[in-house]
Amino acid sequence: MKNPQDALRMHRWDVTPAEARDLQLEWRGRVERRDRLGRIRRVAGADLAFDRPLGSGRAGRPTWKPTWKDDEAVAGIVVFSYPAMEELERVSARLPVTFPYVPGLLSFREIPALLAALALLTAPPGLIFCDGQGFSHPRRFGLASHLGVLLDVPTIGCAKSRLIGEHSEPAQRSGAWAPLMDAGERIGAALRTRTHSRPMYISTGHRLWLERAMALTMEFCDGRRIPVPTRVADRYVAQVKREGTSQRSQ
Repeated sequence: MKNPQDALRMHRWDVTPAEARDLQLEWRGRVERRDRLGRIRRVAGADLAFDRPLGSGRAGRPTWKPTWKDDEAVAGIVVFSYPAMEELERVSARLPVTFPYVPGLLSFREIPALLAALALLTAPPGLIFCDGQGFSHPRRFGLASHLGVLLDVPTIGCAKSRLIGEHSEPAQRSGAWAPLMDAGERIGAALRTRTHSRPMYISTGHRLWLERAMALTMEFCDGRRIPVPTRVADRYVAQVKREGTSQRSQ
């Protein structure tokens, strides 16, 4: 994995939405959709939330500040051993948000904080599960692909909801899936990770093919809908946001 601080300098972040779309179109050609995993010893889950500091309203009553420029991105990374899946460490980072909320461009809001958290790890992960889209994106360059290309690390897009594309309903049994299609192209899969649960939307992030991404997702689901790495990272981010801190622990 590349140094996260070096990855942050690989392209500009002070861009307009139009410039961000152009960057996605330029960089999507770097996404690798075939396996180049190597031996996996450490697997990470990455998640992010947003926090907004309290201002003061009339009569001293607290009120939320109205602009996204006051938001902070709260990123959390939780790392597990593989295949034992024992937690090894967790790190978090808070950064001011510098990009507005624009559907399809969320990686420009989220990745700087994720890279800041990843820079705190004692050792790099060999695979990152991202709570978001990878190839299943209007320009085929969602957050999982963007992060994977910057770091040159295998990533999986593991989203709870669909961004684009159509699919038939997969069978109700755990492990059943249906291709997610857009404009005649298979961009991901609707994967039933738990019997009778709503499907997860799985797509290649970087350096692995879709079938391998689904197999790894199922391996980490432990009978629940959301795989362990992103499920634990989500809870961790909520804790950090609630406590108003960022931290590193082993």
